[in-house]
Amino acid sequence: MKDRTHNNGELRLSDVGKKVHLIGWVSKKRNLGSIIFLDLRDRYGYTQIFIEEENEIIKQIKSEYLIEVDGIVRKRNSPNKDLATGEIEVVAEKITILNSSKQPPFLIQDETDALEDTRLKYRYLDLRRPKMQRYLFIRNAICKATRAYLESLDFIEVETPVLTLSSPEGARDYLVPSRVKKGCFYALPQSPQIFKQLLMVAGFERYYQIVRCFRDEDLRADRQPDFTQIDIETSFLSQNQILTLLENLIARIFKDVIGYEVSLPLRRMPYKEAIERFGSDKPDTRYGMELIDLSFLKAFGPDSFKNSETIKGLVLQNQASVTTRKVLDELNLTANKFGIRSFIALKYQNGTLEGSFLKFFDDETKEKIIAEANLKENDLLLISNGKHRSACFSLGAIRSIYGKKLGLIPSGTHDLLYIVDFPLFQEDGNGGYVSEHHPFTRPRDEDLKYLDEDPLKVYGSCYDMVIDGYETLSGSLRIYDQEVQKKVFAILGLTPDQVRAKFGYFVDALQYGTPPHGGGAFGLDRLTMILSNTENIRDVIAFPKNLSATCPMTNAPMPVDDAQLEDLGIQVLRKE
Repeated sequence: MKDRTHNNGELRLSDVGKKVHLIGWVSKKRNLGSIIFLDLRDRYGYTQIFIEEENEIIKQIKSEYLIEVDGIVRKRNSPNKDLATGEIEVVAEKITILNSSKQPPFLIQDETDALEDTRLKYRYLDLRRPKMQRYLFIRNAICKATRAYLESLDFIEVETPVLTLSSPEGARDYLVPSRVKKGCFYALPQSPQIFKQLLMVAGFERYYQIVRCFRDEDLRADRQPDFTQIDIETSFLSQNQILTLLENLIARIFKDVIGYEVSLPLRRMPYKEAIERFGSDKPDTRYGMELIDLSFLKAFGPDSFKNSETIKGLVLQNQASVTTRKVLDELNLTANKFGIRSFIALKYQNGTLEGSFLKFFDDETKEKIIAEANLKENDLLLISNGKHRSACFSLGAIRSIYGKKLGLIPSGTHDLLYIVDFPLFQEDGNGGYVSEHHPFTRPRDEDLKYLDEDPLKVYGSCYDMVIDGYETLSGSLRIYDQEVQKKVFAILGLTPDQVRAKFGYFVDALQYGTPPHGGGAFGLDRLTMILSNTENIRDVIAFPKNLSATCPMTNAPMPVDDAQLEDLGIQVLRKE
């Protein structure tokens, strides 16, 4: 194989007359009888190859054969405006087959109707598709812009362990058995949280890492069991300084990667406002369709209304006539996910409010509903009541679905904002508490007094960056006072022995002059998904898992040999 002179996206009219040597895969072969055209593809693009007469080698060539071509560049008679090389072609003088190819299980082109599991099984072919390669180029550009920005501010990249101690961080750990210490396990890190805090204790002040993380949780379109974070931690900065640093980074990424100007500073919306207005802690505010407070209805209706923490409404414009019983049943499935038995659906048609639930209301109340919801002809009003979070989040989920379904999101736009002032704790449903973010989040100074009195009144010095309705960054100021950390562990129900077993080394470190510190982590996969304009996170990961957390290409996970299990001191109990 000779060295190529150019790649397949490089040649232009200025190269006409040059003798070139190209290498690539045959994307398409067109035999027009007297002449033959080949579209030659590599990661840079396409070049059209013109062949004046067929020979035995040309007869053998099929799609995805790897060939090298010697020829002369000339101007095309019929330019292809869709290709960067569309004004030229290469007249072949010699073609050599470097490798043959079986017929691929799907077409290697941007658009394919192949099932996703088929694409994942043959991922090395799927990644030949130009669209898929563009996604990974965008991912690389994000990493490049990140490193350039952070290193210009004296950040140091430090690797943290992949084999570490199992600790409660919100999801199940992936466990790795130890051969040396039988019966003991490492855990794959859900995040480098504790280690980056220890780097602050160590005095590095500014750390970052583009790092793999692992969480054994149910999958969805924007989640994978192993994923990548852009992890950032700083010492001696206030929350405002950290937010400014992070938003400047995201603005740099948007500018460098897709040429989009982000307006700074980003809006900062309190968590409570986000829930009240949009029914979500990650709202897409590119469109309205906000929730309506219908709490005045508590004075009416059955006991379920009177005993509700809140009553919220959502108007679906022009949907009354198309919302059948089947559609309502589907909407109620969403309600069920948030602990709401069913939505109350009221239709406004022919100037009249319709719905079986109206039997609880007099005419004056019906008119007030119409006015409060600002109902127009053919609108559908969904009402959700019960626990405040459940009522709001259930309608927020419907808002998200219909925002896309009704085409309310303006194309070519992005929406970035911070959600701030999260509660530090949430009730776990069993009389206890769980962290809203994680157990190392610093309470706001003005709320420290409530740690002993009423933990639900405590707000955290934490923040999320939301982009186009996706939580893209999560971060906080961290607890650096050992006494405050002990109180938080106690509120979360951890005994001193449990704290010592799981976090002993970290608690010890807090005793050695720990500096005030904080940071955050961008989800690289999710950020790439947004900038690539795809809604499937698997598109932007080279070798992802499917929704069953398996890899159709390697068939992982798989059983291992009994000898390996015996070496680890593990016995697997298999269900009959």
